[in-house]
Amino acid sequence: MRTGQLRLGLTALAFASTLWGQIDLKPLRETVPEPFQTDDPAIWVNPRRPAESLILGTIKMAAPDGGIAVYRLDGSRLMTVPNVDRPNNIDVGYGFRLGRRTIDIAVATERNQSRLRVFEIVPGVGLKDLAALPVFAGQVDAAAQPMGIALYRRPRDGAMFAIVSRKTGPSGSYLWQYRLLDDGKGSVRAEKVREFGLFSGSKEIEAVAVDGRNGLVYYSDEGAGIRQYRADPSSRDAARQLALFGETGWTGDREGLATFGNYIVATDQQSPNSEFHIFSRTTLRELGIFRIGADTTDGIEMSSSGLFVAMNDSRHNFLMIYWKQIAAALGLKP
Repeated sequence: MRTGQLRLGLTALAFASTLWGQIDLKPLRETVPEPFQTDDPAIWVNPRRPAESLILGTIKMAAPDGGIAVYRLDGSRLMTVPNVDRPNNIDVGYGFRLGRRTIDIAVATERNQSRLRVFEIVPGVGLKDLAALPVFAGQVDAAAQPMGIALYRRPRDGAMFAIVSRKTGPSGSYLWQYRLLDDGKGSVRAEKVREFGLFSGSKEIEAVAVDGRNGLVYYSDEGAGIRQYRADPSSRDAARQLALFGETGWTGDREGLATFGNYIVATDQQSPNSEFHIFSRTTLRELGIFRIGADTTDGIEMSSSGLFVAMNDSRHNFLMIYWKQIAAALGLKP
């Protein structure tokens, strides 16, 4: 899903660990703190000017304090979109067709309003409000509250989909998937295409991530493991769970998810130092654990160039490190 390259000559320091396969790393930098709790990051890579790429982060509060913060790569704040009513997660999609234009978009879940907020990403400016799209129609209370989101662009036709989790829901249809379409009036509309997703009944499902290259979607069943399905709703086996992994070796909740190359990274939410488990995309075998001093982490994200971003609760901000430092410290391929 991610395109472009981020080239910054940065290094990280690895410190000794008491457990084989687990390392402690120093983050490269962090974003400026927010006055309220943050939750989930996304990364937009500027293909023409990689140094002007952006980090987006949700400020998880009810309106008017809730919003979307937009940061430069040095961690400074470019802008804030205010008055978003308890946004939880956010993701970025590239190449959305809107009229005669092709644009990049960011989509956030707005929990208290049971809807998605869609923004155009404007290079050098930040986010421009495009649409508010209701989700989970006919559901009530927690079952109507969107939490996690991942965007998937289908390679064969460029169709853009939003896969959305919620605060609670039944096993088999916990997640709903929507196709995002041009409404013909300069904005966006959503069309539901499927319900899917097994649920253990333990805790909830929030984090969702897509491996666009391989057409797979992963989500964290917080008390049970990480589940894998096809991302394309038209796949013949779209309703079938392909795998369940990450079932053991966790201390806290399974939270944020990110994919990068041949790897899947998952958050083990802990205070004051969350752990990040790395899995092989092909074998789903666990390869190691790292920490960067991020407290009670919810969301994480990884760009195509390997910039890893994690929510840090103690300072209401986001920490950054590059995959090449993580891989080198754990003896993994970059």
